[in-house]
Amino acid sequence: MAESRSSSHEVLVVCPPGLEALVVGELTDLGVKHTRSEKGGVTCSLTTRQLYAANRSLRCATRILVRIARFTVRSFADLERRVNEIEWDDYLPAGVQARFRVTTRRSKLWHDKAVEERFMRAFKLVSPHASEQLFVVRGSHDRFTVSVDSSGAPLHERGWRQALAKAPLRESVAAGLLMASEWDPTTSFIDPFCGSGTLAIEAALRATGQPPGGQRQFAFKQWPDFQPGTWASVTTAQAEPTSSVPAIVATDRDAGAIDAAQANAERAGVAELIDFRVAPIADLQTPEGGPGHLVTNPPWGGRVSAERDLRNLYATLGNVGKKELSGWGLGVLLADRDLARQIRPGLNESLTLELGGQHAWFMTGKFPN
Repeated sequence: MAESRSSSHEVLVVCPPGLEALVVGELTDLGVKHTRSEKGGVTCSLTTRQLYAANRSLRCATRILVRIARFTVRSFADLERRVNEIEWDDYLPAGVQARFRVTTRRSKLWHDKAVEERFMRAFKLVSPHASEQLFVVRGSHDRFTVSVDSSGAPLHERGWRQALAKAPLRESVAAGLLMASEWDPTTSFIDPFCGSGTLAIEAALRATGQPPGGQRQFAFKQWPDFQPGTWASVTTAQAEPTSSVPAIVATDRDAGAIDAAQANAERAGVAELIDFRVAPIADLQTPEGGPGHLVTNPPWGGRVSAERDLRNLYATLGNVGKKELSGWGLGVLLADRDLARQIRPGLNESLTLELGGQHAWFMTGKFPN
């Protein structure tokens, strides 16, 4: 049956697999009391205000899907009837084109494209240049769920990362690494393999209390029943940005990567808060401000011939950290858990992730005093 519009919305908060527990923590901070995790997402109920706030403030999420219909069908005739019962106008203002993403499994209606075609028959074609509203349809064992995307562009697209270096890390994953490392945003931070600067920029945004979605638009703002007053209360309730920021240092041996990182930091409005340096890991020096955290995504290699070089590189990170960062927290993202012992024995496995189809592990610990 089609679900009626109300001040409470059942949602699926989509996130990178492995970050579900962190998303639950973020939702709890918004006052959400009941959640259910599944691989790659968290289901919960949100008020309209919480829906707006979650889109703006969740650092680890990818998008927020609002459930609008559920039904069981085994024929295309029944599917078309159910499609026509949904109040699409609640989410589609004039001039906006519906777009569907369909996945089915173990259902009589198993052909994704054929199912998508039945949904599209409910709409007149708008201009090919029109903006789009995404709907997500999932069918399993003949039971279908229809959701509307409230986010628009993926939430990890903050609006500032345009310059890329090698193997860029998604902003949502970077935010998750910072949380899992238990870095205190009032203490110093360093990333010695900064690439395009994602970790350092996310650290600066968090240290200053700026919401990740402060510079972007959201799909829900196009909905006919969008509540400007509720949205205004969300944006004005934000805590005042912190003026005192700890030392945040980002280094890389590649000058081109530092150029990209600085350009991204400029767009994010935090360039003046980050000390960017062209430097190899061997030249790492203790930042000002006392102990903090080193969190980094070092090179992964990927070739058998590179394994020895990686061992040496990771051992250098461990040796320099032991010398320069006594008592500092440590978080490092690895594609090979066995290499963690090259940095420091006894690191803990804090996160298991899937990044670009490859398993990765986020290992945490502390440099000795």
